[in-house]
Amino acid sequence: MPRFEPFAALRYAPSADLDKVIAPPYDVLSDADIDELEARDPHNIAWVDDPRGGDDRYVKAAALLRQWISEGVMVYDDQPSFTIYRMAFTDATGAHRVISGVLGGLEVVDQGAGGVLPHERTTKKAVTDRLDLTRATSTNGSPVWGLSLAHGLTDALAAPGEPVGEITVDGVRHSVERVVDPGRVAKIQEILAADDVLIADGHHRYSISRTYRDEVRKATGRTDTPAEQTLAFVNELVEHQLAIEAIHRLVDGISWDDLNKALSRYFDIDPIDEELTPATLSEMVAQARLVLLKPDGTASWLIPHEGAFDDMRALDGAWLEKALGDTDAQVTYQHGLDEMRTMVADHAAGILIRPTSLTEIMRTAREGLLMPPKSTFFIPKLRTGFVLRPTASVSD
Repeated sequence: MPRFEPFAALRYAPSADLDKVIAPPYDVLSDADIDELEARDPHNIAWVDDPRGGDDRYVKAAALLRQWISEGVMVYDDQPSFTIYRMAFTDATGAHRVISGVLGGLEVVDQGAGGVLPHERTTKKAVTDRLDLTRATSTNGSPVWGLSLAHGLTDALAAPGEPVGEITVDGVRHSVERVVDPGRVAKIQEILAADDVLIADGHHRYSISRTYRDEVRKATGRTDTPAEQTLAFVNELVEHQLAIEAIHRLVDGISWDDLNKALSRYFDIDPIDEELTPATLSEMVAQARLVLLKPDGTASWLIPHEGAFDDMRALDGAWLEKALGDTDAQVTYQHGLDEMRTMVADHAAGILIRPTSLTEIMRTAREGLLMPPKSTFFIPKLRTGFVLRPTASVSD
């Protein structure tokens, strides 16, 4: 089972205005977003976690981070700690949720070694950016999101820790609390050591942590440095601790007629007369059906033929891979109903799919399976900057 370690966290000084310096994770930001964040404050974490410019941008980010530390903008905790991170919000169904997890150093294990498990196949993606940034700064910024299969973590995090700060963004209250009590730290470690951790978000970040760990091992000859772990937020894999939305499909490379012909082998295609709303997404789940979008905005139900997918897992992404696998269709990914309705005009078609169920996520973990790419969209997104984790000893 994976080790989960406390560490002496690097945080903004108590005088910082967290509303001005905390940012969304790097992989959801556009250039315009980064412009806005940098204009918000000269110490916004985006200056370090999302550096722009030439080949020297990572070196400059590292120098800037060292400057912030020397000036007292950011300070190290005086002892190792865990950080409880809570996200309170109202989900798309109107239900109030509080997701409680813990930030710590998650062991970096070899691929296939077990303990820390992927949950879906990943798309090809350049990973040198995060690797180069980690090399330059010797710091983990945006955390990996892991789901613990162990029981009891939610209860262990219920009592508050020492308040560190909170912000509210887009209706989500993000709050962090430090835990230094040795007994409580040990209890959290004991729970997380009891079972596997499934990566929910941040597969690429975890992958580069493995490369970085191997580089540090080669350079130092040691296997006991902070590079043996990476910054991770872990919460318990139980329904009330998860909010999952779908990542829909935009389709190209195929004509509308050929797409309909391919889909009709597996689905009945029935026109939808009413406007698509969030209620449509709920009906998709209740009726076990998908939605096909035409570029002009009209829509049809995709109702699976009886028995068409009996030999497969209940994953819409896998169903579409089967239905379109022998065609020239090319699929890209988009979250959000409104975004899909807007963007489909520039594509051959769109297909709305359902969120992945907790049952299938648990099955993925227990059976060592992988889902199709972009099968899950966990919300809300963790913010970057509450906690940074050194990947080298502070004295190095």
